[in-house]
Formats: sequence, structure tokens, C-alpha cells
Amino acid sequence: MTSLDKPTDHGSADQDADSRAVTEAALFEAFGGVRGMVETVVPGLLFVTIFTINKDLHMSAIAALAVSLVLVVVRLVMKDTVKHAFSGVFGVAFGVVFAMMTGNAKDFYLPGMLYTLGLALAYMITTLAGVPLIGLILGPVFKENLSWRTRNPGRKKAYAKASWAWGLILLAKCAILFPLYWWADTTQFGWVLVALKIPPFLLAVYLTWVFLAKAPPPIDVFAEMEAAEKAEEERKAEYRAP
Repeated sequence: MTSLDKPTDHGSADQDADSRAVTEAALFEAFGGVRGMVETVVPGLLFVTIFTINKDLHMSAIAALAVSLVLVVVRLVMKDTVKHAFSGVFGVAFGVVFAMMTGNAKDFYLPGMLYTLGLALAYMITTLAGVPLIGLILGPVFKENLSWRTRNPGRKKAYAKASWAWGLILLAKCAILFPLYWWADTTQFGWVLVALKIPPFLLAVYLTWVFLAKAPPPIDVFAEMEAAEKAEEERKAEYRAP
């Protein structure tokens, strides 16, 4: 048999490509994509830039909060989802409150650091409990809800790996930032924090994509519910028919 005579599994290759495309789209939606990253970085970048230039805490804080509100307004005008922009506003607002209360510009970053630490622990604790957090986040996006817990063990394993990746990456980020919070001056600390915004996030998203791309496809529980309702309607129609 020549190489031309050997059968090829085009269907399997197409399914793998479709699965990866669905995974990429879901991750893009869940984590906000490029715009979400921009909205995460811009307020902190503006804060540290202004503070580096004039050391004015109030001006830096007000500018960061203002640009966060502008990003929300832009999303509202474009009729786009605002969950990522709103989360950014709340994070910046807490930072502003902390910094204003203490008078220490570094405290602008403290709420975000504590949130990152809490999120890292949440990823690891939920995975140890058998309910990995990344599965709870992405399950509705993939229309599988919690079906992966009992009906799709391969997918549950992938979610566990992804949650461990997120937890350890965020914990490593905290291990860098918390010592710098005490040792570095505000300007140095701010630039390091801004530099660490995107790379750990991209690494965690990439690893999540790798694990899920190799996992079994999600079970579309919404489609199952619709099919069950349709079958029930057909059964009732047959019962009512003479």
C-alpha cells in the first residue's frame, strides 16, 4: 500500500481543529481578550507615570480612576460587555481609597495584590476540594455548566491542571511583589507591578488552552435540555393525536 492508498482521518483532524477554535474563543470571551488586558494595565500605568513625573498622589489617583470610568463608558457606548471594565473600576477605586487613607502611594496597589493572593489560594483550594475554580469559570462559557464534574473525567482533570497553573503562577507573582512592597520605593514598585500585569496572565491562559485543547470536548447540557424538551413535546403531541 502506497502513501496515497493509506486512509486519512480528516474527520478527526477537523474535530480537533474545531475543538481548539472553540477553546480559543471561549478563553478570549472569559478573560476579556486584548481589550480586557488593556483595561487592566492602563489605570496602573497612568498612576505610576504621573507619580513618577510629579510625585502627586492625588493627581495620580484621580487620573487612574477617571481613565477607568472612561473605559466603562466606552464599552457602554459600544454596547459591549462591561464586566471586565467594571471590575477594573472597583479595583482602582479600592486602591485610591487605600492610598488616600494612608497617604502612601504604594497602597494604591495593595488591594490588587491581596486580591491576587486570594485568587491564587482559591484556585488551589478549590482544586484540592475537587471543584477546580477554572472549571466553575469556564463551564458556563462552554455550555457544559458542571457536567464535567461527574460525566467528563478527562475534562475535570484538564480543569484541575489549569487551576493549579493559575494558582502557582499567581502565587509566584505574589512572591515577587510582596517583598518589593516593603523594600522598593513607590516608583520602582509601580513599574515592576505594571510589567508583571500581562506576562503571567498570558502564560496562565496559554497553559489553560493547552490543557483544554487536549481534553475531551465539553458536554453541551443546554443542547441536551433543548433536545429533551423537544422530545417531550413530540411525545405529548403523539399522545394527543387520534
